Amino acid sequence: MSAAEGPLVVGVDTSTQSTKALVVDAATGRVVASGQAPHTVSSGAGRESDPREWWDALGEALNQCGEAAHEAAAVSIGGQQHGLVTLDGQGEPVRPALLWNDVRSAPQARRLIDELGGAKAWAERTGSVPSASFTVTKWAWLAEHEPEAARAVKAVRLPHDYLTERLTGEGTTDRGDVSGTGWWASGTEAYDEGILARVGLDPALLPRVVRPGEVAGTVRDGHGLPFSKGTLVAAGTGDNAAAALGLGLRPGVPVMSLGTSGTVYAVSQRRPADPTGTVAGFADARGDWLPLACTLNCTLAVDRVAALLHLDREAVEPGTDATFLPFLDGERTPNLPHSSGLLYGLRHDTTAGQLLQAAYDGAVHSLLGALDLVLDADADPSAPLLLIGGGARGSAWQQTVRRLSGRPVQIPEARELVALGAAAQAAGLLTGEDAAAVARRWNTAAGPVLDAVERDEATLNRITGVLSDAAPLLERDATSH
Repeated sequence: MSAAEGPLVVGVDTSTQSTKALVVDAATGRVVASGQAPHTVSSGAGRESDPREWWDALGEALNQCGEAAHEAAAVSIGGQQHGLVTLDGQGEPVRPALLWNDVRSAPQARRLIDELGGAKAWAERTGSVPSASFTVTKWAWLAEHEPEAARAVKAVRLPHDYLTERLTGEGTTDRGDVSGTGWWASGTEAYDEGILARVGLDPALLPRVVRPGEVAGTVRDGHGLPFSKGTLVAAGTGDNAAAALGLGLRPGVPVMSLGTSGTVYAVSQRRPADPTGTVAGFADARGDWLPLACTLNCTLAVDRVAALLHLDREAVEPGTDATFLPFLDGERTPNLPHSSGLLYGLRHDTTAGQLLQAAYDGAVHSLLGALDLVLDADADPSAPLLLIGGGARGSAWQQTVRRLSGRPVQIPEARELVALGAAAQAAGLLTGEDAAAVARRWNTAAGPVLDAVERDEATLNRITGVLSDAAPLLERDATSH
């Protein structure tokens, strides 16, 4: 390993399936060491993980980084959003964490919207209309279905909060991640005590919201990780806000992230409040806003279709009139939590490769449908769409996004943007810079640009029509018949 030009920092991405750690030179953005370790997610009706696995995975990922992690002067943790982590008085999990893609709380989401004045009132109050992904609905589900567990809870955290607290001993969160809970008022940037009272959650159980650029704490003794005592710990943030930092994102630039979930977002200087609930009015990690739309079914769903067809994920073929809505886990955008995958228009001459392309088209259609709502009216419609996440490296994803969006598509060469954004946040503690400015100095968004092609309106309109016609079927609760 060649000598670093500046101090070293660590950025962490604790995601649904694994935890990744990067050791980065704060001066140049060069990644000098990296590590990754998996954790498990339950299958079946719920999606749950033991938070202690995240901690163990963090330790393993850091150990893979070697001596470089020990030399780090600051660390920050980006994490999967919305997850409900419930702790007892000793800081141990009361039960496994309910993850963002656990949609069992859909009835609680509907009830809370009705009880607190409807979708428009929620959007104005919190910036978002809660869906089954949101933490507030998960807490309501827990209180209703596992009241003994709820009564045993002495602290409520988000995934990134849990790891940060184990490092520092202090219960903290940040505005980016807390804005996805449903119990934080975006207008006042404070916990909404009315909502908390409605779901029976004592605000004393919640972490302190750390301001952008503020130190959350320092690494304490006895953590068992390769950090020196006193290492600075940044606030951390949710994964999408961290990726926005990692790109050094400026207002109005659209991003599509293709991972386990799919997201479209852009930084805005205007506080969003979409009464339809399609756009979540999240805060970013700096002081602006991050209007965002999220789908539950993205790369994993399309990969599952490829596996069922015994095809490589790139083995797509053009020329089909079949429509495939790959809503294998229920869906959030559109809001169809009880839906399943739907195939329409199958013919004798339809090939397996055409079915796979139809699954790609269905997944991208959902994301593009929300993009215009995410962007401010004055955003440049010809600006390249930044394509990130694991799927961004795949040719079939790239070409599908390009064909259905009609925009130029830029693929940043930097990988692990959530961890890089967390690293930029840690570096900002040392240099006093804005974290997004750190990432721009590191030139993280640089990468090839694919020219725009004519937008495939026929395919978009066909999918929209099938989705509209099938809505009554897709909205049914499979457990009710």
